Amino acid sequence: MSVIHVNDTEIFIQVDGPEGAPWLICSNSLGATHRMWAPQMATFSQHYRVLRYDTRGHGQSGAPNAPYQLSDLIKDVIGLMDHYAIETADYIGLSLGGMTGLGIALGHPERINRLICCDARADAPPPFAKMWDERIAAVDMNGVASLWPGTLERWLTAACQAQSKEAVDRLKADFETTSAEGYKGCAAAIRGLDYLRHLGSLSLPVLYIVGDQDSGASPETMRAMADATPGAMFKVIPNAAHIANIDNTDAFNAAFTGFLGLD
Repeated sequence: MSVIHVNDTEIFIQVDGPEGAPWLICSNSLGATHRMWAPQMATFSQHYRVLRYDTRGHGQSGAPNAPYQLSDLIKDVIGLMDHYAIETADYIGLSLGGMTGLGIALGHPERINRLICCDARADAPPPFAKMWDERIAAVDMNGVASLWPGTLERWLTAACQAQSKEAVDRLKADFETTSAEGYKGCAAAIRGLDYLRHLGSLSLPVLYIVGDQDSGASPETMRAMADATPGAMFKVIPNAAHIANIDNTDAFNAAFTGFLGLD
């Protein structure tokens, strides 16, 4: 574990897995941290040198003044790759992390071997953008923690909430320690999302994964993204909401193993 100065902030990173193995970068959802990938680490660290990080404004990373742009989040990842002399890596990101991955794949395709984009959108139509304005206003009025109850309902199915108290507690702790500047900054970045019209230019292998009960990035939304991406694969995780890698870990892990050549 260490903190690396990248661009205008400090980014917390965790590196696991054998030295000399291919690199995999894992990027978290808005309101989560690198810890959200715990259910996948046994698999990832067998095959990869894994770099997990806390997105700016989250966890143990710094929180520059809001707003942020997706280009800031992209530069943070490229800066981490440059720091560790990572020429190319596979990449997995969920929600905000998936959006960041799309931006890297579009702007820096030479740095990404394979991209897994989970439970994420590629555009921000007016109702979606308005929702983020409302959440930013709620943070200004009542703080980040006030958003947790509604967030939990979107993130995990009722069955997972009842059966996985430890995971819920970990997510809650990380969410409630997300800084107001970090949440608002990243929410502003999401509000400016405009990648859908460019997905046809992607030439690297892409896998889209979505929970069948995800209301933020619906299966229909992500199927359209896959249809717009040449050669893309598309997997729906049953009995899973937005944080599909935790909600139905076994099905989620099965969805990516073939794509990454781990089976």
